[in-house]
Amino acid sequence: MNFSMFASALRKCALVALIAAAPVFASAQKKTSAPAPHASAPAHAAAPSHPAATQHSSAPSHSSAPSHSATTSHTGTTTHSGTTTHAGGATTHSGTTTHTGTTTHAGGTTTHTGTTTHTGTTTHAGGTTTHTGTTTHTATTSHTPPGRTVALKGGGSASVRPNGQIRSVNRNGMQINRGLHGGRTVVSTRNGARIVTTGHGGYVQRAYVTRGGHSYYSRTYYYHGSYRTGVYVGYNWGGHAYFGYYNPYWYHPGFYGWAYNPWASPLAWGVGAWGWGGSPWFGFYGAYWNPYPVYPSAAFWLTDYLISSNLQAAYAARAEANADAAASDAAADDSAANSAPAPAAGGQVALSPEVKQAIADEVKAELAAQQAQAAQPASTAGAQPAAAPAGQVPPALDPARRTFVVADEVDVVADGQECALTQGDVITRLTDTPDADQKVNVSIASSKKSDCASGKTVLVSVDDLQEMHNHFEEQLTAGMKSLADKQGTGGMPKAPDTGTTASDVPPPPPDKSAGQALDDQQKAADQTESDVKQEAASSGGGSQ
Repeated sequence: MNFSMFASALRKCALVALIAAAPVFASAQKKTSAPAPHASAPAHAAAPSHPAATQHSSAPSHSSAPSHSATTSHTGTTTHSGTTTHAGGATTHSGTTTHTGTTTHAGGTTTHTGTTTHTGTTTHAGGTTTHTGTTTHTATTSHTPPGRTVALKGGGSASVRPNGQIRSVNRNGMQINRGLHGGRTVVSTRNGARIVTTGHGGYVQRAYVTRGGHSYYSRTYYYHGSYRTGVYVGYNWGGHAYFGYYNPYWYHPGFYGWAYNPWASPLAWGVGAWGWGGSPWFGFYGAYWNPYPVYPSAAFWLTDYLISSNLQAAYAARAEANADAAASDAAADDSAANSAPAPAAGGQVALSPEVKQAIADEVKAELAAQQAQAAQPASTAGAQPAAAPAGQVPPALDPARRTFVVADEVDVVADGQECALTQGDVITRLTDTPDADQKVNVSIASSKKSDCASGKTVLVSVDDLQEMHNHFEEQLTAGMKSLADKQGTGGMPKAPDTGTTASDVPPPPPDKSAGQALDDQQKAADQTESDVKQEAASSGGGSQ
């Protein structure tokens, strides 16, 4: 009995001891599993800011300029948030991206403005790293020439340069463009005839004949009392009319092959053989261009023929502009026109071998195309079949044609400043689709002193590019005739058959009324410019 009482008391003591020990055991377990804290938590924060806005504006410079007005706004906010947890650590990524843009097209002006903001925070367990940044990009590039636009009484408008010189006038169906170097181009349409005045001459274009559903036009050029004619085929592309040069005849295929392929022995043809020695234009542009020392084929000879013809034209146009400036108060404030030609000096960039090769490649491509045309069977005795431009892009937009030699002054805007491209400068077309103002992007491959700097990207109208290509083909026709006359003489290899086959569209007779029409347009443009200059001066305002 005493033993049982003792055992019962012992069990009670053991239970009390066990209950008392439980908290102590739990506390020890908690201290053993707690991780050691980190000594430091590095933090990084940065907020670079780059303001940016881009603006592009361009105004058409032709007599019938299309008008486009539309406003498009795009605003959107995109937010991405997420949390990812990994054993032993937590990573949180949070960011907000906002894109807002407004595009406005009105009267040939395009403005692009956009802001992008990126903010994010990242946290890692075992240490805290924070990265927060905001980036804003804003850029401004304008293709609108500096100056102001004046609304004219009785309708029409004028663009005035910052120095007060008239840049362009659009009034009563007449479009006047005054170049930076003083030259002037006037375009109008009267009684179905397109009248284009350039300098002391120009041309009158009229509908001529229709063959196979294609329209052909005659052009009568008039310059200092002399007439010449040409045929142009009409293209209708993108709702706009373009006019391409149409060959008056083709040589027999063998002559094209002789001109295209390498000669057995390269031809050394010096300046004396060309007849340029002592010519003022040759000395003036001597730092820009020099002829090849030898010609491995006629294509390179033709390249120098083309370049030299354009530089001679550039020199003559500059001399004419200087003479006009001296005699006209309207051009007296044009410092570029008043500067007399002088030998090219420092700052002149030579026409590179690569650019000359690009021109030679264009020559060879045209020779190959003409050889293929000449090889086609005649549709009638002594005639070649007509080209079929329906549904085709004009040569100015042909993806296979990229290099253009400037044939007349074209004023453009580079980096917000107006500059000129003149005869003999070389450009490369970058885009194939015209914008709303019928212009495409081009890169300036080579330019003369005082012209737009090489390497710049500018906008040029498709009309201007097409006229450059027309002039290229006209000069190539003249160059091929010169080759046919000179082959076999002065060390030049003898060519095979140099006979020709007339085109199926015969050249038109000269339009003897062209001289009077061009003279009348010049006088009307003189009066219009005089009136507009007075009105612009008195208004003192106008839109920028």
